[in-house]
Amino acid sequence: MNATEIRPLEATPETLDKLSELLVATVAGGGSVSFLHPLAPEAAHAFWQQALGAAARGERVVLGAWATSETRATSETPAGRLLVGTVTLHLDCPPNQPHRAEIAKMMTLPAWRGQGVASALMREAERLAAQHGRTLLVLDTASDGGAAGLYERLGFTLVGEIPDYALKPHGGLTGTLIYYKQMGAGR
Repeated sequence: MNATEIRPLEATPETLDKLSELLVATVAGGGSVSFLHPLAPEAAHAFWQQALGAAARGERVVLGAWATSETRATSETPAGRLLVGTVTLHLDCPPNQPHRAEIAKMMTLPAWRGQGVASALMREAERLAAQHGRTLLVLDTASDGGAAGLYERLGFTLVGEIPDYALKPHGGLTGTLIYYKQMGAGR
């Protein structure tokens, strides 16, 4: 894996711009993350502004994977400032589910896929979930082109598939696969 730094993100102009670019690129590449192609940069920016606002209120954690100074710096991208991936840990659950958190919006730049970025993001999300007293993680991923293999390698258990759950970014329906992982005291 190329060296990356995983850390919670805050709503700075640079971070909002980079998250928006990542979301637009993910959707353009067919990533099923709740949006349709073409995704306007303004819509992506509004989504991340709302998500990072929820993070500031403690309702979620938005993690970013940043390329470190020795990796892939170019004249357009200063060393250490390339956002190569993100994942969100939703903590704002109903009162009868204080032990649970949800994983959402896993995205990795296409050039960085298969290099451990998503695994590193997930490990940090799990660590933070445990730190917040969560013993059960849930997530869903598209049946077509989703990250099922990644989640299964990380110990998530497939519950089942809901067919025709959502539209793909470029049209047509896809099912969703539902996963869970018990951690710590919940095991």
